[in-house]
Amino acid sequence: MKVKQLDHLNMTVRNFDETADWYARVFGFEIVEKGTYQGNPWGVLKSGDAMLCVYEHPEFEGTAGKRNGTHGVNHFALRITDRAGWLATVERENLKLDFGGEVDWPHSKAWYVSDPTGYGIEVALWDDDAPAFG
Repeated sequence: MKVKQLDHLNMTVRNFDETADWYARVFGFEIVEKGTYQGNPWGVLKSGDAMLCVYEHPEFEGTAGKRNGTHGVNHFALRITDRAGWLATVERENLKLDFGGEVDWPHSKAWYVSDPTGYGIEVALWDDDAPAFG
């Protein structure tokens, strides 16, 4: 048995509406399901085949994996195919790019940003839209 693909990422955020709006503007995510759980809003955001399940918890502090001495996800990556469209979004949204901007990897380019809660996101553009290694 092999995994076909990552289905979704489940994460807590400080503010559901702010987060959903940011992911819509920056990456084209749409709310496809929304509700409340234990009095807090939650929802599933979808863009292409990528899904995020987002739960509001304003009482939580920090994000895991920010080199604060705890194990956790350092960042997650979203694959794009439109470099010009991405760079226009960076400019329009005045996004702060980590690591000095565009990072050249052997078979891809990447940009690193943070969402309103502070989660690190790698925006990956693979050469010929085909992951390659070695």
